[in-house]
Amino acid sequence: MTRTFKQVDVFTAIPYRGNPVAVVLDAEGLTSTQMQSIARWTNLSETTFVLPATHPDADFQLRIFTPMAELAFAGHPTLGSAHAVLESRRVTARAGRLVQQCAAGLIVLHVDDPAQPIFLELPVARFVPLGAADHDALISALGISLCGDAAIIELGPRWLTGEVTDIETLLALKPHLASIAELSRRLSITGVNLFARSQGQTEVRSFAPAFGIGEDPVCGSGNGAVAALLSRSGHTSSYVARQGRCLERDGYVFVKFPSGSPILLGGHAVTCVDGHIII
Repeated sequence: MTRTFKQVDVFTAIPYRGNPVAVVLDAEGLTSTQMQSIARWTNLSETTFVLPATHPDADFQLRIFTPMAELAFAGHPTLGSAHAVLESRRVTARAGRLVQQCAAGLIVLHVDDPAQPIFLELPVARFVPLGAADHDALISALGISLCGDAAIIELGPRWLTGEVTDIETLLALKPHLASIAELSRRLSITGVNLFARSQGQTEVRSFAPAFGIGEDPVCGSGNGAVAALLSRSGHTSSYVARQGRCLERDGYVFVKFPSGSPILLGGHAVTCVDGHIII
């Protein structure tokens, strides 16, 4: 049996940059075991499976898997899958909006212009303070100090997020991934998510070795955690974050802070593989 399949690079308009997501567009009838097996085979940071919506307000349902586990929500798979379902004409935007049903609830996407980035409305973030011993373990794993206090930020994925002094230091960072994996399992988090700001620029790096992802090329939920942390500190200016240069992927994440509305996170997407897989 064949299933329609696309591989989409997200947070880029240039093929073979950004962060790829595999999308199985007609996943109805697949078991969770089959989905996990396919995600392990693609070996991408995430693989998604499009299903008919069961909620009356949703346009489609999405399940999201890493090579090792299912996620309730993730940013770049959501944006890449939205691109795939629109491109394949499996769904049509209504008044410039799509609604995705997933384990984290309903995610609203804004698709006003096909040539422009697709934006999603971030779920409300939940903040969990980090204990002193775990903060020390984080610093030991990174080998550098951070600006201010790191916090666990939950947006579906749970990212331990902190700010590095400058972009040059962040790009040069070589963290101890085994220690990050151990810390991640102890705290039940997705991984460690770091950002830096220098001369009006923002850079992000995301490490999730406990989920089989040493470093995520361009992470939507990680950037969402950064945006939530900045918003809590009073930041309200829209910006573009850069991520993936250390992996030669170089993606761009657009963040907006509409007054009185959820934070919007978006990016371009481009299909690089279009065909079928055999199941």
